[in-house]
Amino acid sequence: MNDRLPAFDTTQVLVMILAGGEGKRLYPLTLDRAKPAVPFGGRYRIIDIVLSNFVNSGVSRIKVLTQYKSASLEEHIARDWRLATILDQFIEAIPAQQRTGKTWYRGSADAVWQCQHVVKDERPELVCIFGGDHVYKMDVRQMLAFHQSSGAAATVAAIPVPRETAGDLGVLEVSESGRIVAFHEKVQDPPTIPGRGDMCLASMGNYVFNPDVLLRELEEDEHLEDSLHDFGHDILPRLVRKGAAIFAYDFATNHVPGEDERNRGYWRDVGTVDAYWEAQMDLIEIHPQFNLYNFRWPIRTGATHDPPAKFVFRDEAQARVGIATDSLVSHGCIISGGRIHRSVLGVGCRVNSFSEVEESVLFERVRVGRHAKIRRAIIDKDVEIPAGTVIGFDRDADRQRFFVTEKGIVVIPKRAKLDGI
Repeated sequence: MNDRLPAFDTTQVLVMILAGGEGKRLYPLTLDRAKPAVPFGGRYRIIDIVLSNFVNSGVSRIKVLTQYKSASLEEHIARDWRLATILDQFIEAIPAQQRTGKTWYRGSADAVWQCQHVVKDERPELVCIFGGDHVYKMDVRQMLAFHQSSGAAATVAAIPVPRETAGDLGVLEVSESGRIVAFHEKVQDPPTIPGRGDMCLASMGNYVFNPDVLLRELEEDEHLEDSLHDFGHDILPRLVRKGAAIFAYDFATNHVPGEDERNRGYWRDVGTVDAYWEAQMDLIEIHPQFNLYNFRWPIRTGATHDPPAKFVFRDEAQARVGIATDSLVSHGCIISGGRIHRSVLGVGCRVNSFSEVEESVLFERVRVGRHAKIRRAIIDKDVEIPAGTVIGFDRDADRQRFFVTEKGIVVIPKRAKLDGI
């Protein structure tokens, strides 16, 4: 497939990104921030990924619906995502306001319903409802063109997954034409893709709606007492039962300019700490499936004035060598005689002499003291690791002091005060 893209008037598309979730499974990284505001890849935040997909696709009328501990997320959007208003481009946060009653958002559908005024004011031809907390690259124009050509009332982005792993996901049952005939949420025997008995279509939680259909269904859902007010659980299954034309868009067919075939279809739900850590480790592979170095499809974020990363000392006789291998090291970092391997370092970190950091993620301004040894850890912002500290080598000892996941990833929360070990 070449890079020629289907023609579509992206100026008539309104985007509403759902970014109000609490992210309980990412605790303690979400102790002080919303899930989409969690740092990712050294210098980005998770929300930057979906915003970059839309901006790179030429879709630039975007509202971000926030709620839970949204201050840092809203600051990030206001400071780092300023578009050209003279061209009717905007990325704006909408905090929960109780516009339709005395309740906060009760689900994804209720969040959009409470912000229905945005759809009515903007009068778009299509509305995109996307999540703000997944890792993937998508040329959204291709999904929009599919929606338009299929004559759908709504389109659901879906990704093929092996049948044996689909039981934990929301699976779409589709006809040979791609029309959705049923939704199956976490069932033991999920339906497969027609003609592919080993694969199922899992919903990515990204939708395109005709605005009249969207507003009508949201208003009906608002008055149903037994509804969870959720798109995947209520709105879309109800539309299918009514006989509406709801189609699945196969994400595996999406072609992003500058990406190789091996990158096609990469999508990660970073909803748990283990999944988040694994997605970060994906970034440092020799040929990563999520490639930060595709300059035709950049992941965008705010600029900073930090200096380049610096590596100092080459005293090999004393094992005092500043070195990093198979790692991402952000600007402003100083690797001062320490060793970094298979790790991701955020802006402004410092790793001091004789220390070792392996398979770990360090957020902004983490300082690692001399002779410290850290393995398979996530260390949040502004943490100072005392000299001689050992983390990640004794799971039982780590559990007595820190949060440790089922797979043994140690998480140290923001500004935690540590004593040497």
